[in-house]
Amino acid sequence: MTPSFIAGTVIFAKHLYRMAAFYAAVADLRENERGGDFVLLEKGGFELVVHAIPKRVAASIAIAEPPRRREGIPIKPAFLVPSIDAARRLAAEFGGELNPLEGEMRFRGWRACDGHDPEGNVFQLRERALEKAGA
Repeated sequence: MTPSFIAGTVIFAKHLYRMAAFYAAVADLRENERGGDFVLLEKGGFELVVHAIPKRVAASIAIAEPPRRREGIPIKPAFLVPSIDAARRLAAEFGGELNPLEGEMRFRGWRACDGHDPEGNVFQLRERALEKAGA
């Protein structure tokens, strides 16, 4: 069976399975495939490949506890989720963090919130904004 791949992102990780579990839970993705150095997560034609950083390179990478956001990276993946509030709780449970409620943005019918994963990579979650009656 050929997957219905529309778009995707690859995230390189020092801790492969921890990062894959984080994105599966927080970004509402399901595991499709697992190999020795990658985990493929997907939803609705989007694929996220969490790929292990080679051990010799990973040994030179220090990740603070709690992780510090690496905001100088020129790319930020965004994921559609059913509930940012639920994802905020899951992010903390799986070793990451989302901005507090007052740090959220609303635009073009979306509610959006930035956060970081257990290795400090910045990402964004989006959910459909509910319109208030009479607005």
